[in-house]
Amino acid sequence: MNFGERLKELRTEKKLSQMELSVATGISQSAIAKWELGKTDPTAYALITLSNYFNESVDYLLGLTE
Repeated sequence: MNFGERLKELRTEKKLSQMELSVATGISQSAIAKWELGKTDPTAYALITLSNYFNESVDYLLGLTE
């Protein structure tokens, strides 16, 4: 599973829209959409922010661990 798929899975498990995740994390909705579509890659800051928000490791977000 790649980052975009993992992000969408975590977001939908919490029943969050992209906009709700954007508001909760301070990351733009357009960035979240691009990541989920695999069009761009997140910055280190974004990875850490999402890791803290979802209480998951960066390795998990990147699909390096299960």
